[in-house]
Amino acid sequence: MPTRQIGVRRLSVVSTKPFERVVAALEGAVGHPDVAAFARDLAASKNYAEVEQVTRAALGRSGFMEFARFDLGVVLAKARGPDAPKSLRLVVGNPLIMQAMVRHVPDAGSYAPVTLLIDERADGVHLSYDEMASLIESYGNAEALHVAQDLDAKVRALLAEAAEP
Repeated sequence: MPTRQIGVRRLSVVSTKPFERVVAALEGAVGHPDVAAFARDLAASKNYAEVEQVTRAALGRSGFMEFARFDLGVVLAKARGPDAPKSLRLVVGNPLIMQAMVRHVPDAGSYAPVTLLIDERADGVHLSYDEMASLIESYGNAEALHVAQDLDAKVRALLAEAAEP
């Protein structure tokens, strides 16, 4: 089986705000569609213009929607008690951005939508993201890399906004 070595750059922003306020800021910026209804509406779309319309209706002001969330803190609290740090993994994205990468680099479908990790640490609340451009670079496709760089800029802005005091 052929394999490919892929390097990853992790962006981390540290906030002095409480965990709940950081999460609320993210929640306010991304769309929260009923994912099952969204999938049905996409499948029922007759053309790409309808896909764009359905997608745009589901996006938040950041240009992203939430696909899933995993409250890692629940498990940490069970293992370590009520003083365990909070940790949340959000899976967010935009299907229109995804298709713009995947049409040039099919493997990009493995990386989109993206993961945002929000977790409490001794020095504050960390918002972390593995930069898409670092994942796409090794494929050598300039078009997909440009889309990935634009995506990274949007995520960077979202995290910086959520982290602001």
